[in-house]
Amino acid sequence: MKQIEEQLFALQDLKYRDFHARLMPGYEKENIIGVRTPALRKLAKELAKKMAADQKIAAFLTELPHKYYEENNLHAFLIEQIAKDFDTALSMTEEFLPYIDNWATCDSFTPKAFKKDLNRLYNKTLEWMKSADTYTVRYGIVTQLQLFLDDEFRPEMLEILAQIHRDDYYINMAIAWYYSFALIKQYDSTVGLFEVQTLDKWIHNKSLQKAIESYRIDKETKDYLRSLKRK
Repeated sequence: MKQIEEQLFALQDLKYRDFHARLMPGYEKENIIGVRTPALRKLAKELAKKMAADQKIAAFLTELPHKYYEENNLHAFLIEQIAKDFDTALSMTEEFLPYIDNWATCDSFTPKAFKKDLNRLYNKTLEWMKSADTYTVRYGIVTQLQLFLDDEFRPEMLEILAQIHRDDYYINMAIAWYYSFALIKQYDSTVGLFEVQTLDKWIHNKSLQKAIESYRIDKETKDYLRSLKRK
């Protein structure tokens, strides 16, 4: 842990730390080192190559919780690097999820191996969304957004998410983010939810706002979506 911590501080950018801390209100600034994501991903690649010969690196993945934000992100990026099969990716992700303590780490990683069994992954996202833990729920939603809104889209998910009622900003923001992308990618299946006002008001309006901000929706459609906003 100390060796990896030293490597992270060697990559420190204090101006970036101050900037990033403002994006994470409520997160302790002293727990942010200030390492840019490309540098973290590069370090993860280097460590993954050395893991077989250096048990200290493997130990880093078991020494939870981590202290620093960048340690959490490095952990996430290492999962992506070393989890080449579905079962390993899933196991390592589920071991890590209870220790995620911020939205940025939560949204930062989706192992490529997940695509090898999307049916099992779909069912896992449903389990994660029933968790009592904020970021486990959010991870399930974000995984749906990233992997299940194109060819693997299942319209039932629109109704499943509508049944989540949690007084938690980071969960509700993820739901709104999902619906905004659903309006972009699966408009015909999604717009009806907004026409009949199925969603909680805040999620309804935030989803429309995010969709309207997208360059991938034409002006006529944006004008119609604006008409669906709730007062």
